[in-house]
Amino acid sequence: VQLVESGGGLVQPGGSLRLSCAASGFTFDDYAMSWVRQAPGKWLEWMSDINWDGGSSYYAESMKGRFTSSRDNARNTAYLQMNSLKPEDTAVYYCAKERGSHYGREYDYWGQGTQVTVSS
Repeated sequence: VQLVESGGGLVQPGGSLRLSCAASGFTFDDYAMSWVRQAPGKWLEWMSDINWDGGSSYYAESMKGRFTSSRDNARNTAYLQMNSLKPEDTAVYYCAKERGSHYGREYDYWGQGTQVTVSS
C-alpha cells in the first residue's frame, strides 16, 4: 500500500490549494479516505473523511465551508480543496486509508505528508 500526497506549498492568506493523495496497492474504491494534519508543536488533527464512493463527506467544524474533500476512484486519487486559507492552517497534511468503506477514523496506512504554509 502506498499513499502519496502532493500539492502543498506556500500560499498567501486567503489563497487556495488543492491537495492530492495518489493511492496504490489496494482496491481504492473499497475504502474511505481521510485527511489529517499536524501543525508545528501540536497534535494530529482530523480534518475530513470521505466514504468509498464519495457519496458522503465529513468535516471538522473548523473546516466546514472552506475545505472540500473529493475522490476520483477511476484515478485512485483523493483530493482536498482548501480555500480561504489562514496562517493557522499551516501544517503537514496527511492522507490516510480507513480500515473500512465508511467514516470510522480507524486508519491502517498513512502517506508521507505534504507541507502547507500560509504566510504573506
